[in-house]
Amino acid sequence: MPHFKLMAVPDRQAPQCMPSPRAALALRSLLVLLAAWLCTAALAAAPARDAPVLLSDGLGLLRADALAQAWLDPTGMALVDEVAQGPDRFAPTVADAIYPLGPGSALWLRLRLQRAEGERLHWLVVVPNPLVDQATAWQRDERGRWKGLSAGDTLAVERWPEAGRYPAFRLELPAGQAREVYLQLRSAIPTAVPLRLASDSAHTHQLQLEYLGLGAAYGALLLLIAACLAQSWAFSDKVYGWYALYAALSTLSLMAYTGVAAHLLWPWSGLLADAAPGCLSMLAAGAAILFVRRLTGIAARHARLDRSAFLLGWGGTPLAIAYLLLDRRAALDLLALYLLAATTLNMLVAGLAWRRRDRVGLWVLLANLPLTLAVGTAILRLFGILPVAFATQYAVVLAIVAEVPLLLVALSLRSRDRRGAEIREQALSSHDALTGLLAPHIFRDRLQQVTQRYKRHQEDAAVVFIDLVNYGRIKAVHGSAVAEQSLLRSVIKLRRVLRDVDTVGRVGEARFGLILEGVTSRTSVTDRAARLIAAGLMPLQGLKPDVTLQFHVAAVLLRERMAEPQEIEAALDALMGSMSPRTRRPIRFLKPEDTQRMPLETDSELPGDPLPAAR
Repeated sequence: MPHFKLMAVPDRQAPQCMPSPRAALALRSLLVLLAAWLCTAALAAAPARDAPVLLSDGLGLLRADALAQAWLDPTGMALVDEVAQGPDRFAPTVADAIYPLGPGSALWLRLRLQRAEGERLHWLVVVPNPLVDQATAWQRDERGRWKGLSAGDTLAVERWPEAGRYPAFRLELPAGQAREVYLQLRSAIPTAVPLRLASDSAHTHQLQLEYLGLGAAYGALLLLIAACLAQSWAFSDKVYGWYALYAALSTLSLMAYTGVAAHLLWPWSGLLADAAPGCLSMLAAGAAILFVRRLTGIAARHARLDRSAFLLGWGGTPLAIAYLLLDRRAALDLLALYLLAATTLNMLVAGLAWRRRDRVGLWVLLANLPLTLAVGTAILRLFGILPVAFATQYAVVLAIVAEVPLLLVALSLRSRDRRGAEIREQALSSHDALTGLLAPHIFRDRLQQVTQRYKRHQEDAAVVFIDLVNYGRIKAVHGSAVAEQSLLRSVIKLRRVLRDVDTVGRVGEARFGLILEGVTSRTSVTDRAARLIAAGLMPLQGLKPDVTLQFHVAAVLLRERMAEPQEIEAALDALMGSMSPRTRRPIRFLKPEDTQRMPLETDSELPGDPLPAAR
């Protein structure tokens, strides 16, 4: 083991290791000054803790989060007398602090207030949170006894001391006297407690501003709902009706979330005030899933996702019922999970639609993006992760106000595309797919109408059949493609010699039917037919193969030969069949009807004439 050798300090070096008397005196003086400063600060802080908040008319609104003192009662059984006797248990609060409240616990806030001398305005203490379960304000009356007034969404608004969207209590503050006010708050979940002191005029002005903004938002939503109902009735489109139902659920849910519904729609029910925000939010989220599913049309491409959206959307109804039956904390967990799933699914469906270059998917994505962020913010605030501030409280309002019109734009685009497809479908059933002319049955209906008008009002018209005589040869020599091209060329040439009001239809494979209303002479028909025949025989520069079009024309004037439509068609068909392919008279008319001369009355037949007339 090592050995250590002790060395003695020489006497002349010992004073260098010990502090000098002057240095020790300076150190003791410094410690005494520090202790005196701490005592002075403590003595100064003691009365400052109980110093009242001075309220004057010029303040108007005053945020009181950091002016109060807080104490959390874990049992929730403490009485106001017990709380008032132990002010030392209260600790200073911090603005936007989140308190770990839960079922059975209570948060006590202590305010020491004083209204300045000579001030005339009365003051209120306000808890601007529409979703707080219960808030009770305790104040002493004239006899010194504690008097409590309660408000919150578990109580009917008509029982509140000050009816409104959120709790507000009028303060009894004699001028120049400091008074203590205790607030007892209950909530099933951790939450921040915004607190505001306001004069009565400033409080009224603040309420008016809030209702002005909310009223504008609700008015716009109700106007959109009315417009959707009108469009649903005008266009016989049920999709607009379903959208109106979704928008109505969203608006009602928003009114319940902001406390407007409890104040104006059901002020007599505390149960509705407490349960409506959660139940209506689930119903609105389910309706949103079903609407987005229908709007984006994911069933044709993503069958499993479509089935999941269908089940999750309709699942909002039983979940809304379960929200009423479950414990409040479990119900809020279920609500948060469902809202998160709904917004995520809508974003996924919209993203997939946009990915396949569907412009409707882009609008749905733009509509759901702010709502997803707002719902996430609301969920974080619901569980006490974010404080109750203007941005977190009204983000959902702004998001829904933006979402509903954007979804309406998407619906309008989808409806326009659907109507365009229906028009094209109707056109295919009423028009020839190749030439775009009227189908045979539509042409016959027009012919029936023309003949009826002639019978009733003697409105002249001509009916003309035109055959592309060499169609069969073109098809046999050059093929079907060239033959169809020849039909299209025939339609183009035919349009050039006709008026816009003339009716043209394809009544056979290579036969066209015309109805020329207002034509009274054969010359007008012959002129058009001659120009058509000449245009068909003219070669088209650059056309390969060089194919000419040969037309035969058979016509009838209704004033010359009136018959039923079937008889007219049969007669024109027979006349067309009587022409040879190389005829020199390609334009022919049906002969006028033969009429018998009506016998004249003779003189012998005249009454009173005894002599017969000579024949």
